[in-house]
Amino acid sequence: MNAPLFNELVSAIQIGKKLPDAIYLHDSALLSVPDKLHKVILAVGNALKIPRDQWNIVKLSRKDFALSLLHYPDFEHDAYPALKQSVTVNLEKLSHKVTDYTSYDNPPILHRKETMVLETHPLYEEFQQITQEGERAGLYDNSRHIGFKASWEALINSHGYELVDGRLFRNSALLNNADNQQIERDKTAIVRYELSAPMKVLAKHGFLNGQYSIFDYGCGRGDDLRELEAHGLDALGWDPNFLPDADKVNADLVNIGFVINVIEERNERMEAIQGAWELTKKLLVVSAMLANESYLARFTPYKDGIITSRNTFQKYYTQSELKMFIELSLDEAAIAVAPGIYFVFKDKYLEQDYLQNRHKRKHNWEHKSKPINVKEARTQLLFTKHGELFEGFWEVCLLLGRCPVKEEFDRAEDLLALVGTMKKAFRLCLAFYDKEELEISRKMRREDLLVYFAVSLFGKRKPYKHQPEQTKRDIKEFFETHKSAQSQATELLFQISDTQRIEQECLAAHQTLPQSVLVEECDQPHSLTFHKQYLDLLSPLLRVYVSSALQLYGELEDIQLIKIHITSGKLTLLGYEDFEHEDNPRLKERVKIKMAEQDVDFFDYVDEQYLAVLEGKDQYVA
Repeated sequence: MNAPLFNELVSAIQIGKKLPDAIYLHDSALLSVPDKLHKVILAVGNALKIPRDQWNIVKLSRKDFALSLLHYPDFEHDAYPALKQSVTVNLEKLSHKVTDYTSYDNPPILHRKETMVLETHPLYEEFQQITQEGERAGLYDNSRHIGFKASWEALINSHGYELVDGRLFRNSALLNNADNQQIERDKTAIVRYELSAPMKVLAKHGFLNGQYSIFDYGCGRGDDLRELEAHGLDALGWDPNFLPDADKVNADLVNIGFVINVIEERNERMEAIQGAWELTKKLLVVSAMLANESYLARFTPYKDGIITSRNTFQKYYTQSELKMFIELSLDEAAIAVAPGIYFVFKDKYLEQDYLQNRHKRKHNWEHKSKPINVKEARTQLLFTKHGELFEGFWEVCLLLGRCPVKEEFDRAEDLLALVGTMKKAFRLCLAFYDKEELEISRKMRREDLLVYFAVSLFGKRKPYKHQPEQTKRDIKEFFETHKSAQSQATELLFQISDTQRIEQECLAAHQTLPQSVLVEECDQPHSLTFHKQYLDLLSPLLRVYVSSALQLYGELEDIQLIKIHITSGKLTLLGYEDFEHEDNPRLKERVKIKMAEQDVDFFDYVDEQYLAVLEGKDQYVA
């Protein structure tokens, strides 16, 4: 074999961890490379008399006529295996160099193992989950600091995590309960230097605005409490190991973050959630660590969890399993807001506001048209003199799609003093402003409510005994009765299982969206992919399809592209690194949601150098 042929064969490889100057492959994937190249790799090992069990990773140069045979003896069992031996071969000069790392205190380590094996590898999903965990902790923000064992461990510690049995442990709070195995629960509380993921979610949704009291049930060393108090928020907490004498007090918001993972007894976990729920006035946030069965199989089973090497108990969940456990414990609907994080509302008015806002579209009313001429000089003078007041009132009309009541307009007293009633002010605005704006607003508001009701039915939420007054007014305005609204929503929801209807809607969306990609298989529409900014432009049916799937996952915080699988009842979410600024952004995260199975699969592609890039970005965004 010569250099040009070697480079040609390496370039033809479709699998492996691809870096700018090399491709890394596990030996289990070698049968998928070109046969000539496979034979050369084996021949090099035989020629140098390297035993077959002394190398398991091959590094193929993308620039030179060279390769390396690497030995990571703990590849399958260590999350970040250390390099034991490297044999670098220059095929041009027929020379080689052997480097033994056995005595090194700080050997090179391996990341992103899932990129080096085939998807059929039995540990493929576990490898993906390990990578995803590191990315969520922010460990891959700068790849220059991750290549060696010491710097990697220091990076983990600096982010407030600890590596136990290959998994990252966060600041989990624990409950005291002596067990005959003397499991050491206090060892799982890890020092953290920023707000925890559940607290960040609360901040994102405006709950940390100072209007709500906060209680952290199982606060560990109190990292979140210190940060919240530094911002002047009313935050208290309790922990059996670090704040055992603190009072458990009622609060608007209660967080039980990564607590149930470390409780051995299932009944105690339920009691912990129920105890936190008893303290909750408005909203409970429940979070837990996720893992798959292949990872758990490596450890000593104990009850329904595992025992780690540090003699701590861990009960990992899947996304759907966690939802079921919360709902069984509380007999309340658990709303997914992120992987491993759920909201449970005690204040049902607040819950309805939160859910409706998820489906409420925002429209920027530009008022390009000039005011319509009004015959009555007095009315013209009124609008000229009090333009700001009427403009504000009209904005609320467009927001609601109807005439507001007094409580819905903050300057209602001024308006009533001027014209007498809200309805009269509404009629005057209809004569003065463009009615077409209101018709658009009414259509949008009605569709948003229909989507909200349909998605609520998909989630099998209990019917609300009481509704916010604004919702009652909306139902009367747009549907006349609640029964009519529910009937129309039910009909819409059932249509998401009609593949022909979904196909029609996707074809129509492909024609009307500013940008989208329609993929066909066997001359039949297979999927529609679009940017999340166009989600609000979809038909009500497709919005229900997407929103129903998102109930199993959470919100689109780090996701850019959405793929609707037309015939299979699935939805794929794609997240990219620096999507807005890069012409060919790298794929960072892929999530497949299977609605029929009520299950979610997570796949991670985090690596600043891994070349899983998006080609043709302009097909997705204008």
